Amino acid sequence: MTLLFQPLKFGSLSLSNKIIIAPMCQYSATDEGEITYWHEQQWANYALSGAGLCIVEATAVQPEGRISYADLGLWNDQQAAQIKALLAKVKSISPMPFAIQLAHAGRKASTDKPWAGRGQFKPDEAHGWQTVSASDLPFQTDEHPPKALNQAEIDQVIANFAESAKRAVDAGFDLIELHAAHGYLLHQFMSPLSNKREDKYGGSLENRIRLTLEVLQAMQAAVPEDYPIGVRISASDWMEHEDSWNIDSSVELSKALEAVGTAYIHISSAGLHVKQNIDVKPNYQVPFADTIKKAVNIPVIAVGLITEAEQAEHILQKGQADAIAIARAILYDPHWPWHAAAALEEKLKISPQYLRSAPHGLNHLFEPF
Repeated sequence: MTLLFQPLKFGSLSLSNKIIIAPMCQYSATDEGEITYWHEQQWANYALSGAGLCIVEATAVQPEGRISYADLGLWNDQQAAQIKALLAKVKSISPMPFAIQLAHAGRKASTDKPWAGRGQFKPDEAHGWQTVSASDLPFQTDEHPPKALNQAEIDQVIANFAESAKRAVDAGFDLIELHAAHGYLLHQFMSPLSNKREDKYGGSLENRIRLTLEVLQAMQAAVPEDYPIGVRISASDWMEHEDSWNIDSSVELSKALEAVGTAYIHISSAGLHVKQNIDVKPNYQVPFADTIKKAVNIPVIAVGLITEAEQAEHILQKGQADAIAIARAILYDPHWPWHAAAALEEKLKISPQYLRSAPHGLNHLFEPF
């Protein structure tokens, strides 16, 4: 029996299989952080994919928390109302649960769309604003320095995460993922390469992970008691520097996250420093997931250049993770779970309108929702 198509639970949420659509920024929102037709077709594609869960893109809890001016936001009620209406449409065509990733980009905010290639805008440029971080160190030396957050501003960030979490529940999302990875604000507080503070948020590991834990607990207090919230982390800065965030730091963070009731931990890496040296290859992040899975008793998601069904199944069979997140592979092949089911000869429920699309000899593998 294969494991990829077995059910799984993230806290109180039941998934039909272990394929997770990872959050992927689309840079296609309005200047006000509102959804567009792009999101409508994109989310509908996700809904019909056959995956066990979709986590939609990093969504900012403050206007200044967007990576770019074209990022999705959930800092006001108008954004929430539009998302709620779209989510209702999407859920009318598929029973697949949907989640949202809530985020703040910190010093990596105020950028252009990646395909435009202009990098970060300065505060006085169109589409630009003053960025913030744990300290006043820019991501790249030629960028405008971020402002180090003071206590009142930190309190406001925490409150905004909690408010956005409440809006996410009201909009109809089944789960929330807290973004603490890829060099964004919470990761900036955690890594000693970007955090030079001397207050209760700086110095020791306990202090540097404090903000992530405070944000998570504020979100938990804002949502129903059994509502699941997972956390995505960067397991390593991929830096040889001894004062960097590494797998040992991530193990301690993961234990702390488990202790406060995190539904799962989603293991990615990197994004904190421009001189990161990543050994990119298939499964390159799986050893991080494996190490963390051995240290906690909550589900662990592996992600990163996992592109083939047999590859995903092998990771699960070896006990290196509890679920597999697929990102760019499912943009290239929106029916990746269908093809994985065919490759592994496992049954999968799909939209009844598509049943007759199954190739000859594979009809028995597909059933209607």
